[in-house]
Amino acid sequence: MPIEGALRELGIHDVFQMLDLSRKTGALRVTSELRDNEGTVLFDHGRVVSASVRTNPAPLGTLLVRAGRVTEAELAEARARQGGPDRRRLGDILLSMGVLGSRELEHHVRLQIETVVFELMSWRDGFFSFQECDIDPTVLEAAVSVSTESLLMEGARRIDEWSRIGHKVPSLDVVPVLATVADDHATLLDLLPSEWEVLARIDGDTDLRGIATSLGRSEFDVAKVVYGLLTTGVVQLRDAGARNGSRSPGAADADPRRLLDTARAALAAGRLDDALTAARLAIGAEPGGIDARLTAARALRRLGRFGDAAEELRRAAEIAPEHPGIALELGFTALSKGDLDSTVASWKRYLGIAPSTAPEAQTVRDALASACHLRGLLEAVPVG
Repeated sequence: MPIEGALRELGIHDVFQMLDLSRKTGALRVTSELRDNEGTVLFDHGRVVSASVRTNPAPLGTLLVRAGRVTEAELAEARARQGGPDRRRLGDILLSMGVLGSRELEHHVRLQIETVVFELMSWRDGFFSFQECDIDPTVLEAAVSVSTESLLMEGARRIDEWSRIGHKVPSLDVVPVLATVADDHATLLDLLPSEWEVLARIDGDTDLRGIATSLGRSEFDVAKVVYGLLTTGVVQLRDAGARNGSRSPGAADADPRRLLDTARAALAAGRLDDALTAARLAIGAEPGGIDARLTAARALRRLGRFGDAAEELRRAAEIAPEHPGIALELGFTALSKGDLDSTVASWKRYLGIAPSTAPEAQTVRDALASACHLRGLLEAVPVG
């Protein structure tokens, strides 16, 4: 009998933990209508032996070629052997050919599994179904298994860090480009070897996912490095679709309007994590969309993440500095922190740039009057 349910009721982290503790063997399938995506993870006595996701179905051989670890000719020869009398796994054949070392093979299999599993761990919507069954060794590309406990611990850490860098690196489909250097900018770059590796791969055409694949490093690690390079002004980001006038595959193929509607509905229903996830996806699909950034900021504010909310609004202001919704939300964020001076300043700015007939205008006038009155009372309280 399959184990199944909604991710909203039992999170994917709990599902993995349950399968690990019970040492289950079989196939876990996770589907998300929001992302229009599906992932499959195979378990062998609680350990993960294979993982794939529909929107990024690169098999091990393809990843090894992209990373420059094997050539197209070597991969073709290995697959030809596998199609003949040699029924071993692709990884075992590559090892016997001497084109790949066992540690390198294990590294890339683990990297492939981690990439998929960590993406699934960020899904808060959708459904899961686990079916116990024997794993056919022929469907596996290498005899490598990964501890589920280690994946869970690392996944939790990465999700936490993504929440910190997501306002600057909204998705893996963005393309880093070298920033224009001002005349007064320092000419000496003090970078770590890992940063130089990533910087050397930036060609203005390859997105973060492609850079990670070519380096044989995790997408998360590359995103963190690019976040640092963005912060120091070394690189800038652009949507992958800017290369040819259309949005890039994967997350950027999603309909930003549909994602925004989903985010707003979740926010109205109080499902703040779902709202933030959908808003982030909408930003990834359309980085210039102000409404998605405002929705993300509102979700962050209600989650108590005031600093992240303010940073999201700052990013929105860089795109549309005269958008009244930004000033409105800045006021609410400041009020949530108890900063009455910033609240008053933001709402005065809102009333100065918003149409007088805007639906929120009268509400803001009333709230501004109350905030000014409260600030006056606080200032009138005698000291000591």
